[in-house]
Parts: sequence; C-alpha cells; structure tokens
Amino acid sequence: MNKIGEFVDSIKGFVTDVRVELKKCAWPSKPELVESTVVVIVSCVILAVFVGFSDTGLMWLMGLVIR
Repeated sequence: MNKIGEFVDSIKGFVTDVRVELKKCAWPSKPELVESTVVVIVSCVILAVFVGFSDTGLMWLMGLVIR
C-alpha cells in the first residue's frame, strides 16, 4: 500500500508543478493567435502548391526520359 501512496503523491506533485509552470507562460492574445494561424495555413497552401507543381513537372520529365 505504501507504493500506491507514493505514486499518488508523485502524481499530485507533478500536477502542482505543471500548474505552476503554466502560470509562467505568456499566452498569446486572440488577435495574435488568429494572425499566427493564418500564417501557418497560407504557408501550408504555398508548400502544397509547390510540391504539387514539382511532382507534376518531375512526372512529365520522367515520362520524357523513359520514352
């Protein structure tokens, strides 16, 4: 039973430490969060378009080489 009590105490200590550390965090405001989200989405779209064009171009080039 002693091991169970030690385990529960360690869990409580962990949760307490997590709460203390989360209070130290600088959380972004809603406008900052929206702006960052837009930047990430636009970056993902640009990357997807680049990869799509690259894939299409390489497929076309490989088609020319194989023939």
